[in-house]
Amino acid sequence: MRRISKLTRVAVGVASLALAATACGGTSSDNGDSGGSSKQDRGLAIAYDIGGKGDQSFNDAAYSGLQKAQKEFGYKTADVEPTEGETDADKEQRLASLARQGYNPVIGVGFAYGPAMKAVASKYPDTTFGIVDSVVEGDNVASLVFAEEQASYLAGVAAAKATKTNTVGFVGGVDIPLIHKFEAGYKQGVQDTNPKVKVISQYLTQTAEEGGFSSPDKGKAAAEGQIEKNADVIYQAAGLSGQGVIEAAAKAKVWAIGVDSDQYKQEALAGYKDFILTSALKDVGGAVYALAKSVHDDKPLTGTQVFDLKVDGVGLSESNPKMNEIEGLKEAVAKAKEGIIDGSIKVKTE
Repeated sequence: MRRISKLTRVAVGVASLALAATACGGTSSDNGDSGGSSKQDRGLAIAYDIGGKGDQSFNDAAYSGLQKAQKEFGYKTADVEPTEGETDADKEQRLASLARQGYNPVIGVGFAYGPAMKAVASKYPDTTFGIVDSVVEGDNVASLVFAEEQASYLAGVAAAKATKTNTVGFVGGVDIPLIHKFEAGYKQGVQDTNPKVKVISQYLTQTAEEGGFSSPDKGKAAAEGQIEKNADVIYQAAGLSGQGVIEAAAKAKVWAIGVDSDQYKQEALAGYKDFILTSALKDVGGAVYALAKSVHDDKPLTGTQVFDLKVDGVGLSESNPKMNEIEGLKEAVAKAKEGIIDGSIKVKTE
């Protein structure tokens, strides 16, 4: 695996502020035509994952990176929504269409774009492609992957410090290896902090097509079930479905832990913010911006680019001031972060 480039380290640090940006819902494409509409003027394009823009999480984090690139480079951008029940062939057509129009780079947001990107990238060798949360081999492909387990470990530390019932929950959107990383890190963080705390885990669906990442009602029902079992802190890694988890937690006046974006700051979740203890962050926006900047500078990133705690590619938000009221929480999180970075804490991915 390639080591993360110096450019990526710098860009992620600069772009970390972009995660605070809030994206509105809906479908959009071809934004900010400040440089005209000719092919050579077109810059970054992103194709969203399930849930689309407005999920207050993963996709919105990617959009914040597009906004930053658009503002800084002043070029034409595009962001394209998925369609319900789409196939790999549909994704191939979307990526190919963006490349033909002259967008560069073209980024698929989510592991589901893996097969499509593998099929398309070689056909457009002059275009740099990026994929979030998956590794695709190709001379013109940058695989933007994250140490989700590290941020989740910190979330587990926070949960173990915050619980009063010694029971906490985890809700995963889909039962797949990527989400297993979130669960594994969270459980380890909880148990390393307080072995007496029980972790209840539940996955909403077996496949993404069943709506595990796009069904707030499923998330709400799962959280309500865990609350009935005495869970008073629930961490969700479920995309749009996570909004239902947060809603259920707020209604029951227990803690929720957000994911990917700082969900305490999300406008659509403002009514529940007092019960969002923290969020496990993935700087997807920073990764998107880093790839866009590399192409803009004529030094396109390729290969596997890893975003971890060492480069602030993942982390834990501290926006909710109530974190300061929980004895030892912030100190324990800081100590755990130091241990992960210096290697004295090895976080599991399974």
